[in-house]
Amino acid sequence: MKQHQYRPDALIEVLHRAQKLFGYLDTNLLLHIAQRLKLPPSRVYGVATFYHFFSLAPKGIHSCVVCLGTACYVKQAAQLLSCLENATGIKAGETTADGQLSLMTARCLGACGIAPTVVFDEQLEGHQTLERVTQRLKSCLSASRP
Repeated sequence: MKQHQYRPDALIEVLHRAQKLFGYLDTNLLLHIAQRLKLPPSRVYGVATFYHFFSLAPKGIHSCVVCLGTACYVKQAAQLLSCLENATGIKAGETTADGQLSLMTARCLGACGIAPTVVFDEQLEGHQTLERVTQRLKSCLSASRP
């Protein structure tokens, strides 16, 4: 915040930096930012919840993002998401209790030509099937276990 001279118009940059430092934006951190930038807490919370790249909860070691854009949805992305939810025991937007995996959705990943697409640990994978996502999920989770 000091770098931006505590300017209220630097809110997004401050939130990015805070998330990079702390991993996510908890309530106390949002309140601190609001106080230091002299902004209403509702504005800070509104910005943090509006943009999908901000997280208000800790994220898992691994991440899985299912695209639900039109092309992916038509090619059964909802079934892929359901399969992943059943396999992990969590819903989209949640993280497993052991902190291993965060399951998320995206409106569009911009890879419509290879729909349906899923991003595992920042690696875009196209032409996904139930078998492929299940196998990728297993390999992703087994790689992080001793």
